[in-house]
Amino acid sequence: MIDYMLIVPILASFLIAFAILPLWIRKAKQIGLLWGDMNKLSSNKVAGSGGIVTVLGFIVGTLLFIAYRVFYLKSTDAIIESLALLNVVLIASGIGLIDDLLGWQRGGLSRRSRLLMMLFAAIPLMVINAGHDSLNIPFLGAVNIGIIYPLIIIPLGIIGATTTFNFLAGFNGLEAGQGIIIIGGLSFVSFFTGSSWLSIIGLCMVASLAAFLWYNKVPAKVFPGDVLTYSVGSLIAVMAVLGNFERIAVFFFIPYIIETVLKARGGLVKQSFGVPKKDGSLDLKYPKIYGLTHLSIWIMKRIGIKPTEKRAVLMIWAFQIVIVIIGIWIFRDGIFIR
Repeated sequence: MIDYMLIVPILASFLIAFAILPLWIRKAKQIGLLWGDMNKLSSNKVAGSGGIVTVLGFIVGTLLFIAYRVFYLKSTDAIIESLALLNVVLIASGIGLIDDLLGWQRGGLSRRSRLLMMLFAAIPLMVINAGHDSLNIPFLGAVNIGIIYPLIIIPLGIIGATTTFNFLAGFNGLEAGQGIIIIGGLSFVSFFTGSSWLSIIGLCMVASLAAFLWYNKVPAKVFPGDVLTYSVGSLIAVMAVLGNFERIAVFFFIPYIIETVLKARGGLVKQSFGVPKKDGSLDLKYPKIYGLTHLSIWIMKRIGIKPTEKRAVLMIWAFQIVIVIIGIWIFRDGIFIR
């Protein structure tokens, strides 16, 4: 039987983010927290760090879900895991906000500082010894790695997911849409692998991101900032660990693996933006391809389609959706038979 009360925390996440974002946009303009839209010729500035409101909507929705389970269902199952998840996302979003306030155009946090600080975001999962300490290694099968999993694998997963999710960014709506697709896919996997509580928490973030996307789509009224990309990346990693479907999450992350490889060609310093033209199209910023946004522009130019920001975003979303569908099909035996 479907418990329709579970719609309440998801809806709350959406409504809180949707209602507060206009207030954030207005306040950001008042205090000068404004960033240039790099893919447009216009000099208009856009409100920054709106991802903080998305995180707020997610946190409130998740706490409502926890309260419903505790007070109405009289269940404390996965409460420790749920609170650890919230701590990871809050710490990651706090680091992202610091990076935003220091200013990405002025360098923000150094790479070393960012990586070291992200270790703190992994601590809540480490202290509860989250996940399973066995890994399926080719030709060896399941191998128990013991304490190596919480002390090494979890921090690497958190750091890897947060930093690489931040690589594929810079186009209106891109980060929010990618978060909706990936976390939506992981919520689907969570439900069918027996972690329905995790799927509801994931859908709270999807709902909050959907509200943010309304204001972030082309032409954006607000930008997400690292506060959003770090929190979404950390949630993806946490869901993989707590749901014990790390391989599926890694597969869903293929676009980001490709993005990391392309970014590495440019020493991780090449920007994802295009060069805006008077007709509203985008041109390549560099002679070589250093990211999926560049690749999208290049493909559209090659096939004779006007390369616009919106079309580039839709192309990357379509690629991500295909990856998620293929991943569910490849791992279907582990997802639907448990």
